[in-house]
Amino acid sequence: SGLLLRSTLPDASDSAITLSDDGARFMQRGPQALRTWNVLNEFPETNTLSLWAPQWYEATSHAQLEWQPDGLSIGALSKYSLTPLLFGTFKAALYGMLIAIPLAIGSAIYTGYFLSTRLRNRVKPTIELLEAFPTVVLGFIAGLWLAPVLTDHLLFVLLLPLLFLGVPVVLSAAHFALRTFSSRFSGRPPRMMLLMAAYLLSGIVLFDASEQLESWFFTDSIEDWLWSEFRLHYDQRNAIVVGLAMGIAITPSMFSILEDAIYAVPRALSDGSLALGATRWQSLAKVVLPAASPALLSALLIGVARGLGETMIVLLATGNSPLLDPSPFSGLRTISASGAIELPEAPTGGINFRLLFLSALVLFALTFLFNTVAEVYRQRLRATYAQVSPRRD
Repeated sequence: SGLLLRSTLPDASDSAITLSDDGARFMQRGPQALRTWNVLNEFPETNTLSLWAPQWYEATSHAQLEWQPDGLSIGALSKYSLTPLLFGTFKAALYGMLIAIPLAIGSAIYTGYFLSTRLRNRVKPTIELLEAFPTVVLGFIAGLWLAPVLTDHLLFVLLLPLLFLGVPVVLSAAHFALRTFSSRFSGRPPRMMLLMAAYLLSGIVLFDASEQLESWFFTDSIEDWLWSEFRLHYDQRNAIVVGLAMGIAITPSMFSILEDAIYAVPRALSDGSLALGATRWQSLAKVVLPAASPALLSALLIGVARGLGETMIVLLATGNSPLLDPSPFSGLRTISASGAIELPEAPTGGINFRLLFLSALVLFALTFLFNTVAEVYRQRLRATYAQVSPRRD
């Protein structure tokens, strides 16, 4: 576990030195007498270095980072590395943010900048009401319903990026082709509602046909193809399931901060850019979003802090396996989920009991840091627009 003492023993050249099986006694048998030293090391299984650095274990060819506190129950050495738990915590937060960022930013821009005040007063409370939705219900739905659905339609999940990128390209090509044949289509390209309808229709068609497409293009299954081609093992409860459920849970809090900031930007700024010839999208990109940029960073940090501290979604929607695997198809275990699983059965005062509290302290420090930085930027934004009345249509 590490260096405890460095000393020169008397008559060391002509003596036998050993350590007792329990590690509590150090003995030296010399030519004249047997000397004994008591080793005061209450928890010899671990130290500060072994919590974060790779360690060598029996029957291994290289140093490893593993969390296996119940090793003695299966006839192996217990392993106490907090790195897999910390990695799983950030992995869950990352995949949750990949879902929450576009949802929160897109809905905040549309609600705070494009909608009228009357519609905004209806849409905004509805979205914020989702923040009160219990995360245990989201985790239950994700683990028991969403995970099997994604397993049966994995090809649909893999083709979603192509769907989001391909639909605008197809619509633009269709508009260009129609414009060459008829002057009726020489105006502006299709509007947002048509694009949303095209996304919805193509998504439904692709979802229904995903199983048939999988049988056409793959001899066995897409899970076997991922393993044979890329060595990616697919777990039913994986980071994608966690990301979808956690993204829905994080989005309302991020949306509330972003929407308030966008709506608080003085109307005169955007009206001035429009009067100078800018479009509404140019005014949004060049005027409104830069003015609301402190709130953007604040919302991102609060979303990360919320993702780091989430427990029930990760507990119910993953296999709770402490793996150091960045693949979206593998499971994970977070610090909060590990505490919820192991703390009730951890012996009071034991090494596992103490390490769970240490990991909780690390998680508290991380969330406190992110929330503090986010609040600093929120206060800066509030001070900037303290003297400005809310925008009115």
